[in-house]
Amino acid sequence: MNQHDSLKDIVRKKYAEIALQDKPDAGCCSPEVYNIMNDDYTSVEGYVEDADLSLGCGLPTQFANIQKGNVVVDLGSGAGNDCFIARAETGELGKVIGVDFTPEMITKARMNAEKMGYHNVEFRQGDIENMPISDAVVDVVVSNCVLNLVPNKAAVFADIFRVLKPGGHFSISDVVLKGQLPDKVKDAGEMYAGCVSGAVQKMEYMNHVIEAGFTDVQIQKEKEIVIPDDILAKYLDTNEIANYRETGIAIKSITVFGKKPDDCSITEPGCC
Repeated sequence: MNQHDSLKDIVRKKYAEIALQDKPDAGCCSPEVYNIMNDDYTSVEGYVEDADLSLGCGLPTQFANIQKGNVVVDLGSGAGNDCFIARAETGELGKVIGVDFTPEMITKARMNAEKMGYHNVEFRQGDIENMPISDAVVDVVVSNCVLNLVPNKAAVFADIFRVLKPGGHFSISDVVLKGQLPDKVKDAGEMYAGCVSGAVQKMEYMNHVIEAGFTDVQIQKEKEIVIPDDILAKYLDTNEIANYRETGIAIKSITVFGKKPDDCSITEPGCC
């Protein structure tokens, strides 16, 4: 198994464990990281408590400009919370598709949709680097703290470009870095599954968006994430933690917007 597949296997196993819990302990993408990234969804229209596993680092639907009748895709849809919120905005005439590569999450999300009677929300198992979605059929793509878990982020943005209609757009919340994490943190599988060590530099992330062919690229929201010392202490000693704090390394949650140009008639990245 190569490193790419090994990392994906770590994430799949961790998320399967979370999906099978009645109610996870809390935390962004992994209970190991506590509830330090997640935004409060509880007052948002469409919120479904059973679908909220506290796995996000933002609220991308808040910035996604979803319109009635839109076709919306949520990447890394988990138990379906962002899909159900998107449904509240796109309405019964729209369609919401959640894509997730963990079978246990797909099962949980489908159960939630059936319980709510949502017939225009569906969940498809697959990799977000190669979505089980046809070319140029989607109005809006959203995602919440997921791309940092994927080793090949450029491939994800290329596939987002492929599935969007000309003039379609995405709004994605994710985790990025300023500076280099200590190797002991970066190499920890738990921190990868916890949305931290798989994050790339902010400039690299934004370059992936631009190189995929998107225009009107902007950061809609940004906030710093502080990892508590008790979590860092699992990987670093006291002196190493102090050095980490002094170096100015920053972990940030950003919500990014990008648009597929209106005059794109083909699906290849950079077509315009």
